Amino acid sequence: MRKSRAAAVRNRAQRAALRTAVKNAKAAGSTPDAKKAATKLLDRAARKGLIHPNNAARHKSKVAKTK
Repeated sequence: MRKSRAAAVRNRAQRAALRTAVKNAKAAGSTPDAKKAATKLLDRAARKGLIHPNNAARHKSKVAKTK
């Protein structure tokens, strides 16, 4: 039970960081570094099972399309 609680806390923190990075990358005046960081976090989250790989791909596509 302690282990699952620790994982839940860790997952919540990683998901929040991921959401923030994606939000910053999709913003109007985002830098290429912000987009790269968001892409890296999305790839990692998909690889670790935090989000579904199709979800990561969808967000990466949206980040790449923003100007």
